[in-house]
Amino acid sequence: MDGTMGREIDTVAVLGAGSMGHGIAEVSAIAGYDVFLRDIEESYVEDGYEQLKWSVGKLAEKGQLDEDPEDVLERVRTTTDLAEAVGDADLVVEAIPEDLEMKRGLFADVEAATDEGTILATNTSSLRVTDIAAETDHPERLCGMHFFNPPVKMDLVEVVSGEETDEEVVDTAYAFVESLDKTPVLVRKDIPEFVVNNVLVPFMEEPGWMLDAGDADGVRQADAAMVYRRGYPMGPFELADFGGLDIFVHTRDQWDEPVPECYRSLVDADDLGRKTGEGFYDYEDGAGVNYEPGDGEGFDTLRVEARMVNEAARLVGQGVADPEDIDIAMRLGGGLPEGTCRTGDKLGLDRVLEKVESLYEETGAERYEPADYLVELVENGHTGEDAGRGFYDYADGGPYHYIEHEIDEDGVLRVVFDREERLNALSDDMLNEIDRLLKRVDTDEVTCVTFEGAGDRAFSAGADITGFTTADATDLMAVEDAVETIYDFERPTIAKIDGLCLGGGFEITMACDIRLATESSRLGSPEINLGLIPGGGGTQRLVRLVGEARTKELVFRGEQISAEKAVDWGILNRAVPEEEFEETVEAFVSDIADGPQTALKVAKQVINEGQDASLKTAIAMESQAFGLLSTTDDMLEGVEAFTHDRDPDFE
Repeated sequence: MDGTMGREIDTVAVLGAGSMGHGIAEVSAIAGYDVFLRDIEESYVEDGYEQLKWSVGKLAEKGQLDEDPEDVLERVRTTTDLAEAVGDADLVVEAIPEDLEMKRGLFADVEAATDEGTILATNTSSLRVTDIAAETDHPERLCGMHFFNPPVKMDLVEVVSGEETDEEVVDTAYAFVESLDKTPVLVRKDIPEFVVNNVLVPFMEEPGWMLDAGDADGVRQADAAMVYRRGYPMGPFELADFGGLDIFVHTRDQWDEPVPECYRSLVDADDLGRKTGEGFYDYEDGAGVNYEPGDGEGFDTLRVEARMVNEAARLVGQGVADPEDIDIAMRLGGGLPEGTCRTGDKLGLDRVLEKVESLYEETGAERYEPADYLVELVENGHTGEDAGRGFYDYADGGPYHYIEHEIDEDGVLRVVFDREERLNALSDDMLNEIDRLLKRVDTDEVTCVTFEGAGDRAFSAGADITGFTTADATDLMAVEDAVETIYDFERPTIAKIDGLCLGGGFEITMACDIRLATESSRLGSPEINLGLIPGGGGTQRLVRLVGEARTKELVFRGEQISAEKAVDWGILNRAVPEEEFEETVEAFVSDIADGPQTALKVAKQVINEGQDASLKTAIAMESQAFGLLSTTDDMLEGVEAFTHDRDPDFE
């Protein structure tokens, strides 16, 4: 390659103005790129542009745009002329129907109308990039860039390298996705359906085989079991109806894969799910999705999850993706509460292997054939979390899946709650990671801790309620364990609140020493609306902050309050405009990080412990601490600095 593949991207052409096409055009324009949106008929282009315009307007109404919507729209041009659309483009993204010959023909035309430095990308979700590029003169120019629907809301993009794709093309595509504020996952080997669909198909397909064989009592049993017993956001048949049964069957037929008869018969009858009013559920004359928690008893959930884990192991073993990328992809693209590799490690990979082996022996069906990598893990004794190693190594407690953390040069431990796709909701794993981090970090290296949520929508929207029906009482107590660890941490802690701060997230902020927020943030304890009360010290810490009357108002009514009111009530230290937020936070952080660490540690201890003592005892604690601090080097430095009118340089 001559290096032109790594050129800077300024102009993007999107071919196909349907839901995916106009969505990709929208996120590209929002990110600052000039965009051509093209389709074969003027009416298609007009419809796509109107949808794009409507969506941009809605984002502006919700305050989710950083500029005037008209400025975004000015960067979008429309056309039916292919040469006009792609002639000056640095990147061309194809988003037309999943038809191999149609895509091949389009890319042949695109290749003829662009120079060799233009990067070509297909948004295919199921076809191999290599097959699409097979009839081009320069297959090295073409990569996969699989967005999820709708692109403006879905954070994941699978970036796929074809067998002949140039590395610079993949690197540039990866960087482009990041520039859209999306999360790219690199699919290293070009296989049909990439990562998410390969792992998610068994979730929808296996209950179908069970229904056909009489191993499930019905659609509602399967859906209720996977949602209420295993914590998935939708049941398998519910999800299939939502996505369209015809799409599912077409994709399986495309690769000559067998399809459960319960799916095939509905498609043959044109009952395609929600879009036709009837599928596995009746959405017109019936009750629609109507399963209840008790409906799921007796369903073999392990059979479904074992197939999913087996597929994940196959992807790892074939070098398609590593466990971390698979799990991120399944969370962001599949909407799962946790990654499938992590699920496998919790279930026990020996149990997973035993299940698929028994099904393979019983049926001989290829879908149950154990993945070589799964067999290898189990044979080596790496059967999951309980064994200390599975997909992940748990020797030191395991990796951090749901929080990011670093200690900067000033000793500030910055912790980010990283579940943006679920508004940073607190899962059991996430709470355990917070607890583990604070208990294991060397406090001598830390001056203070900041906590914040990923993204700008939420600090944390509270506990992840999808886990409530699957957890026992002791699991739910993890909230208080983590909150207490934050409260007891010997260095000052700062809650950095931008967006929603509810439930367990609100309890974490109350355990922090300093609480700072943007003016648009909302805080509250909505647990009563779920038939619960705060379970992480929320009632007791709140009453000590605002008194009995206001605590009962917040807890009994389950309402959210503004940041302004939270300041007025004494819950927050500051609430500032968004443009002043970072500067305000850093002023607090700087004062604490540069301050006398021993005195700060003692001050926190005396203030916290003194609240539970009588006034006389608390004052005695304070006096004793004052006396001890008067002998420290920091005290001498403080006095000398004051005397010489300079800033102190504490140890």
